[in-house]
Amino acid sequence: MDKDDQKSKSFTRRTFVVGALQGSLLAVLGGRLAWLQLAQGGKYKTLSDKNRINIKIIAPSRGEIVDRFGVPLAINNQNFRVLVVPEQTDDIEQALNHLASLIDLDDRRIKKIIKTSKKSASFVPLEVTDNLTWEEISKLEVNITDLPGMSINEGEIRSYPFGDATAHLIGYVGAVTQKNLKQNDPALSLPGFRIGKTAIEKSYDKKLRGKVGTTQREVNVRGREVRELDNTASTDGKRISLSIDAELQRYCQQRLSQYKSASAIIMDAHTGAVYAMASYPSFDPNLFTRGISAENWEELLANPAFPLNNKAISGQYPPGSTFKMITALAALENKHATARTTVNCTGAYEYGTDTFRCWKLSGHGNVSVVSALMRSCDTYFYKLSTEIGIDNIAKMAVRFGLGQKYNFDIPEERAGLMPNKEWKLGRYGKVWRPGETIISSIGQGSLLATPLQLAVMTARLTNGGFAVKPWLVGYVGDKKINKDKWPSIGISKKNSKLIKLGMDRVVNHKDGTAYGSVIDEKDKAFGGKTGTAQVKKINRAERVRGIGNADLEWKYRHHALFVGYAPVSNPRYICSVVVEHGGGGSSVAAPLARDLLLEAQKRNPAKADIKAANIKNGGQNYV
Repeated sequence: MDKDDQKSKSFTRRTFVVGALQGSLLAVLGGRLAWLQLAQGGKYKTLSDKNRINIKIIAPSRGEIVDRFGVPLAINNQNFRVLVVPEQTDDIEQALNHLASLIDLDDRRIKKIIKTSKKSASFVPLEVTDNLTWEEISKLEVNITDLPGMSINEGEIRSYPFGDATAHLIGYVGAVTQKNLKQNDPALSLPGFRIGKTAIEKSYDKKLRGKVGTTQREVNVRGREVRELDNTASTDGKRISLSIDAELQRYCQQRLSQYKSASAIIMDAHTGAVYAMASYPSFDPNLFTRGISAENWEELLANPAFPLNNKAISGQYPPGSTFKMITALAALENKHATARTTVNCTGAYEYGTDTFRCWKLSGHGNVSVVSALMRSCDTYFYKLSTEIGIDNIAKMAVRFGLGQKYNFDIPEERAGLMPNKEWKLGRYGKVWRPGETIISSIGQGSLLATPLQLAVMTARLTNGGFAVKPWLVGYVGDKKINKDKWPSIGISKKNSKLIKLGMDRVVNHKDGTAYGSVIDEKDKAFGGKTGTAQVKKINRAERVRGIGNADLEWKYRHHALFVGYAPVSNPRYICSVVVEHGGGGSSVAAPLARDLLLEAQKRNPAKADIKAANIKNGGQNYV
């Protein structure tokens, strides 16, 4: 074959390959044009008519909060509301006024929405009003074409079935603030989104919130949705399972309502599970979910008993005679006393030039550690305290949980105060005086404790000396987060038994200060310690005039306290109560604690494992 023929054949092959490639490219281009013009022609025609793609954030459902049996304590109810997108209205004020002619919408709310619309992005929907009735929804549906930029949206609103009975431990949700918006969470920009403001709702807010989803929808020039292009589902918040027994909690709250101001804790001596935590007066958390009125807010603030405060964990009181077990243990553990050590109480204790009086002016005679606790003899502890010293008493108090926080599940917890020499020198620049030790030995002076701390102290005294700490949250979703085992605090079993014997006799011996509150059912018998914390000292002139504690103004009367455990034979349930300005621990606090401990034993919440009960009952059944 000559060279010309070879060149011709080579050229022909190249031409064919190039032609084939060009043909393929033209076919692909033609196919693409056909796809765009025929299959996708409608889409691009609507886009050319100023259609747009709206990306909306889908709010997650807030996680439920349930008690140990699955009984709902915080749930979500259906909520219909009106939203407005400012950029889709020619005149937002005119649109809102038109809306106000159809449903109830006051001028103050209209002004607030207009003000908010000027600060936020014009494409961000704003909540106009919520909790629409079916009648209001019907009116709006009929007139929706005359309300540009507005839409009816179905959302959720938080609800608290037990109302004021669980307000302090569950808390409530409220509107997002500018400070909250600094968090990197798109959910916070959603109209009407609520976040936890107090208690469990606040401390577990991020777990309860869940994660937002998104949806892309095509909207035509008239603002109507044409179709959905994409959808990513939201993730609901975690379910929080608490150690609380809802019915026991309700009972506690009702029982406390007999007093002007009181608080109580019921917890497990061994696990630390809190079965009830009540503070009275309380408030209805449902008022806050939609925005509390100025009138209701002012009423809560004006109440002298401070209903917004959770006194069970933030109220700080002199523990009074409930502290005497700590002084006794400090003496026993430091070898300053034994079971046989006695003190002769004449009704007064002389130290230097000062006289410190026992509550029983005629005296108790010779008393040992057990009988001193049983009769609450002050003189016995006065005498021991001068030998022990405040620092040894303070160290023992810290071992039993006083003067500290427990990293509890509710953020409003306070630490109380266990004073010592170093504290006074640092705080006031003054040295500690022996008289201050004497006063501190019976739980007065600078010493302060919360009802929660007194419950923990009692649990450690009666559970064999283990450093149990209180907890509320058992499970977040399926994850268990509470502890099962606690370390020993290293207290002699012999000394621990002496203290428990004294507490047993406080209630179950005829000479005990709380014998009037004894439970006749032996298998449910309880032990404990009364306490009366002085708020204002009655001076000599007042005594001469016959003025007693009951004659003082309410805010100056003694606090009534009691710490107890049940059953005596095998301590399981711990109770601490404080009745603010209630008078005597024996007459007021002890009967209250008796009722709470009796109810706890009847319901016996310790019998049910939190997770097992929740799975079985599905969060719906009461027990």
